[in-house]
Amino acid sequence: MADEDLLDRAYEDIYASNADKLPRDRHAVTAHNRALKAAAAAQRHRPFDRSVLEFEEMLQTDSVIRMLVTRMINEVPKEHRTVDDVQELLEQLNQITVTAPEWEAVKAKQVFFPMSALFTYMMMTTSGLAVMRMPRMNDALRGVLGSWCRYLDSAESAHVLNDGPHGWFQGHDLPRGSEAFKKSAWHYNALDEYEVDLDKPHGGFRGFNGFFHRQIKPCERPLAGADDPRCVVSPNDGTIYKVAREVALETTFWIKSQPYSLHDMLDYDPVAKSFAGGDVLQSYLQGSDFHRWHAPVSGRIVKVDVVDALMFSNLASEGNDISGVGSQGYYTSVNTRGLCFIEADHKPLGLVCVMPVGITEISSIRHTVKVGDHVQKGEQLGVFSYGGSSLATIFQPGAIEYFTVSVPDDPKTKGTLKVNAQMAVAR
Repeated sequence: MADEDLLDRAYEDIYASNADKLPRDRHAVTAHNRALKAAAAAQRHRPFDRSVLEFEEMLQTDSVIRMLVTRMINEVPKEHRTVDDVQELLEQLNQITVTAPEWEAVKAKQVFFPMSALFTYMMMTTSGLAVMRMPRMNDALRGVLGSWCRYLDSAESAHVLNDGPHGWFQGHDLPRGSEAFKKSAWHYNALDEYEVDLDKPHGGFRGFNGFFHRQIKPCERPLAGADDPRCVVSPNDGTIYKVAREVALETTFWIKSQPYSLHDMLDYDPVAKSFAGGDVLQSYLQGSDFHRWHAPVSGRIVKVDVVDALMFSNLASEGNDISGVGSQGYYTSVNTRGLCFIEADHKPLGLVCVMPVGITEISSIRHTVKVGDHVQKGEQLGVFSYGGSSLATIFQPGAIEYFTVSVPDDPKTKGTLKVNAQMAVAR
């Protein structure tokens, strides 16, 4: 059974890779989960969603997964346990499928990602680490997340899009620069940069997902080097995790340094060999970031795919990496991810792969282009619905002369990327 020291260490590890999804104080997660437990208990009369019924059937027909799920529940210390048995886990998953996140002004209490919170303790137990790497477990969870995504797409989820105390437009009428404004949802989401129409119900959004991957004003993300084919631009807003050059075709990606393994990242596609020795730039998205991704170069779409894989599996790293970013490199080889290959118009660039990666709440990775489309640099390629949170851009060897961004030496300083801003110079 996990003890308090192990739980503290485990939470620090998962917080390091989910700092924008979870509060720094893990006791706030416990309080949130207790509220979820109470809400689920009050709704026991509501029939299970089909995805939850399928999850239940999976547990009933797979003795190994049922054993590990039962054990991971029991391995959480009692004072932090908010799920007492498998039935309660099902009830709480069922409750999440009809829950839209509400704004919380107090930073220490900000838990906007209920699935991350629900599994925070369980996934870091010995049994949790094991079961969260099992494909059938992830398939079942993916079904639940799919149901939740459909709810967040729907008008039923729009009730949180208001300017009330727990609404996502809260603070729009406060003085800019005031302390109250800095604590508001409007400031948190930098909504002045986005297309939001408060004269329309719910800001003009049909549901919560429409708000989450809302469109940004074009003037806020001007395109760099529009007429310069050597100028490669960032496909996303994010914080830089790593710039890696001369990446290997296959490595032990699960070690602490998390080297990139192209063979695994590209889902064993034969084309991976042509990227061996090339470059990778990866960044991760905060929950408040712009959640659409764009073309870093102009060219023709030659392949689009989504690799269904893991979602709640963290790398069992050594020590407390509280100033790091956890398992970001590991995720590119094992997590659910999109693959979008662009045959660049600028021939020295060759083939470029844009890889959006989902972490924990992967409601959906949605490509908005198809094979055969020709895209201009800066044109949209896809969107993350609620939760997707990392992106890697992969280049073939010799394509990039040099990168114009780098990870800062000071871990307290965040190197950031903005959509359409220059990030590299091609040969």
